[in-house]
Amino acid sequence: MNETELQGFLAEAFPQVAEDFVVEQAGAETVVRLVVAERHLRPGGTVSGPSMFALADVGVYLAILHRIGPVALAVTTNCSIDFMRKPAAGRDLIARVRLLKLGRVLAVADALIFSDGEPAPVARASLTYSIPPRG
Repeated sequence: MNETELQGFLAEAFPQVAEDFVVEQAGAETVVRLVVAERHLRPGGTVSGPSMFALADVGVYLAILHRIGPVALAVTTNCSIDFMRKPAAGRDLIARVRLLKLGRVLAVADALIFSDGEPAPVARASLTYSIPPRG
């Protein structure tokens, strides 16, 4: 699936969050943007941890679908996330996702999350997804 197909799939399968995420690149590295809005902020004006987790989770999901096609029932089975620094105020977040393993049943990926325009990551996540049987 390319960027346009992934964005369309997200809008169809998950309309409740589709407006939050923009697929900027699908390939060896998948890049997904969280369009930060007031609802993503916690007290103090920084992006909340759950919003960063959602970006990592959606980014990995889309990286997998880029390779295997529209499989709506692929699900997260494990996630570990390290919050390394406070995101820059008033900026979108960008997830850069790499698939480390794409097997028949499991996929493993890493996501680095950056404040838009900043060189140092604000969080790092490692996720494992279960892929349902095909056919």
